[in-house]
Amino acid sequence: MYTRTVLFTLVEKGLPYAYVEVNPFSPDVDKSANTQNPHLFNRVPTLVHGDFTIYETVAITRYIDECFEGISLQPEDVQARGKMLQIISIIDSYGYWPMVRQVFSHRISRPQAGEPVNEEEIIAGLKKSAKVLSVLEQLSCDTKFLCGHSVSLADLHLAPMMDYFQMTKEGSRMLAGFDSLSKWWEMIRQDSNFKAVCG
Repeated sequence: MYTRTVLFTLVEKGLPYAYVEVNPFSPDVDKSANTQNPHLFNRVPTLVHGDFTIYETVAITRYIDECFEGISLQPEDVQARGKMLQIISIIDSYGYWPMVRQVFSHRISRPQAGEPVNEEEIIAGLKKSAKVLSVLEQLSCDTKFLCGHSVSLADLHLAPMMDYFQMTKEGSRMLAGFDSLSKWWEMIRQDSNFKAVCG
């Protein structure tokens, strides 16, 4: 999911890139130079730019935005920029686990992989997801995008997570109860750059 955030950022900036997939859960990941993960905690994504390597999604996306020309993905206004970082922190700290690891994983990815589903995990994930969506609705209710009237890194961080969450019938139904987020999601999911990354 976080890899898609980085790819979305690269596409928004209009940058060419080479994508190399590394499975951090593979037991063979460290056995050859072709699959070795430069992330020292063996996670993804990692960005390699010349002789510079950087990992952790927030660090990568800010680096991309500040290092390369193109549209700015961070608000100039200091309060709007603070709000952007606040939203990203909320998404990462409180949204990812319930929305993706509990709701999406147990409703979609585990059944596809033939793994057991825990309905209690889904229920718990939905309860926590409702609070996250409620907070995001309050923070973004008066603007087109999450942090204003142009796309920012906050939008690019939330979009892949929301994509997974709304794939579930429960997530889609819950999202429909939040007017601003629903309008935001409808706009994002129709965006050509988002489609290029998340299809």
